Amino acid sequence: MSIPPQHNKPAPALRQLSTPRAAAFAGVVFAVLFATVLILIRIRMPEGAQDSTDWVTSRRSAITIATVLMPFVGISFLWFIGVVRDGFGRYEDRFFSSVFFGSGLLFLAMMFVATAVAAGLVSLVTSNSGVTDPAAHAELINFGKRIMLSATKTYALRMAAVFMISLATIWLKTGLMPRWLAGLSYLLGVALLIAGDTSMWVALAFPAWVLVVSGLVLARSGLVEQPRTLHD
Repeated sequence: MSIPPQHNKPAPALRQLSTPRAAAFAGVVFAVLFATVLILIRIRMPEGAQDSTDWVTSRRSAITIATVLMPFVGISFLWFIGVVRDGFGRYEDRFFSSVFFGSGLLFLAMMFVATAVAAGLVSLVTSNSGVTDPAAHAELINFGKRIMLSATKTYALRMAAVFMISLATIWLKTGLMPRWLAGLSYLLGVALLIAGDTSMWVALAFPAWVLVVSGLVLARSGLVEQPRTLHD
């Protein structure tokens, strides 16, 4: 019995993955969407217990839009983290990168919690418009609003500050970004750590900073990749 000749098929060529250039716009998308979410939720929000029910009722559509946008905010922020981390190349330090990556994820998780609570408040008002105990209804809404404010102002903003400070430290030690950007990141990060509880509007400093970083990454992308290629 003759054995048919075996034809050796060429192995498929392996290609190294590279960060798509379109991913550099993720920071811009995040800055715009996140600022929009903050503004939609924050408009006419009372700081105290008074008028909490009226705020949820009058801003129901705005809060709903914010909760719909928030998943896309998270996706764009994860892409932004990936773009920034890709710029480190072989200059990445495990310690500072772990703090940078972990604080970014915690910031995103806290913002998801805050918007989920906001969505729950809107659902509560919509489904219980004819509730028999208005006092208990108002207390529940106020409790949810306080959770949302605490998750945003006390926890998310401080994780954003750690994110900025750790990233500034990496930039300062590696020289991948200008020193003025590292100094600005330190300044804003410390300001968020100290003044995060003063006003929810302080959170707008974070998307503004991301917008500046993204613009600089887009403008300097070739300059950042050149030392990496030479080093590799």
